[in-house]
Amino acid sequence: MAERRVTRTGKDGYGDITALCGSWGTRVIKSQAIEEIEKGTHAYYVEEVSPRVYVKVVRGESGKYLRTEADGRSKNNLDNLPAC
Repeated sequence: MAERRVTRTGKDGYGDITALCGSWGTRVIKSQAIEEIEKGTHAYYVEEVSPRVYVKVVRGESGKYLRTEADGRSKNNLDNLPAC
């Protein structure tokens, strides 16, 4: 499994995460990231403030979405990363 550091995110008009971007060089859309996390082919993480936190797939009322593990540091939240 390859680990990828997320440094930017794509968001729609409602603020929902639509893509992940980072040092690997390509934009990964939400559905692809969800599939890769669930299959275990890639792990995505944020490390704006140590320690790193991993991106998880969450099942909500409107379907699956991405979010980071709670660590009490807002800089590690996907919502707070700059746009890609």
